[in-house]
Amino acid sequence: MKALFNKVRRCIVIASFGVGLPSIAWAATDLSVRLDWTPWAVQAPFHLAMQKGWFKAAGLNVRMEDGNGSVSTVQMLGAGDHFDVGHASLAAMMIGRDKGMPLKAIAPFMTRTDIGALVPADSDIKGPAQLKGKKVLYTAGSLEAPFIDFFLKEGKLTRNDLDLLSVDASAKAATYAVGRADAVISTIPFIFPSVSRQRHSRALPFSDYGLDMVSFGLFTSEQKLQEKKDAIAKFASIVAYGWQYILNGHESEAVDAIVAQRPQARLDKAILAEQLEALKPYFPTSKEQAVGAVNPEDFEKSVSTLHKVGSIGSRLDPEEYYVKDLVRPVETIAPEIVK
Repeated sequence: MKALFNKVRRCIVIASFGVGLPSIAWAATDLSVRLDWTPWAVQAPFHLAMQKGWFKAAGLNVRMEDGNGSVSTVQMLGAGDHFDVGHASLAAMMIGRDKGMPLKAIAPFMTRTDIGALVPADSDIKGPAQLKGKKVLYTAGSLEAPFIDFFLKEGKLTRNDLDLLSVDASAKAATYAVGRADAVISTIPFIFPSVSRQRHSRALPFSDYGLDMVSFGLFTSEQKLQEKKDAIAKFASIVAYGWQYILNGHESEAVDAIVAQRPQARLDKAILAEQLEALKPYFPTSKEQAVGAVNPEDFEKSVSTLHKVGSIGSRLDPEEYYVKDLVRPVETIAPEIVK
């Protein structure tokens, strides 16, 4: 009888261990993500994926942290081990890599620079030449700073020809909107919808003056690629799919997701919707180029621009700045996402 009892007990233990195996095999992979800034429309696919459970469906446990600008996000990933993926301007990442940070782009979303100047719509400022003698706001230490001299050069000006004032990034929009400056240099899709409500404005995109390069996208470190390549690929693929989903007519759903995921931020849905609309021109214009897919030509033009303004010195091969084919069809990762 005792032998029979021991045999039954062993069967129960083995059966219990077997039942637990699937939960072990399907344990979610933790991913920490550093964003570019506080919540705004460029982060829409992240919040939408969280709201709809897409990351969980792919076996990912994603933790996101607000950023303090693209340069800061690049520095955080380039100098530490705390984050697995960064979301920022990929031009800033390229500058970081040129300085020795072991970073690479994995999913470029916006392939034109979104940096530029905003000026009052009723002003006589048609380009950089008309900024002479004007008060212009910018943020020292930000991504925009190195491009100002070249932008002014297109109007045959130098910094000495205008009143160039550095202010904190969080204060630029409000300072310009109330009329305390004649122009502001910033990320156009972020700042334009909010300031235009108080001060009707128009943009002078830097890309119109020979300063074009990749903008927002995902990047990671070479170390993280070795440690978590599959999880990072899943994450990048889901975010890329999220952008395509949004651009296919689900903008309002994306706005609702941002607000639902970040209720403490007290975001204005109308401004978020306008920001999303303002972001659209910066995505790939060719139907052959999928959102999130690497186009070598985008990085070639970026290397040319960044070298021209002195932001990178070595002119590395453009292929040094990215990893191709990490983004794949989301149905191959978690088919239930597209159902």
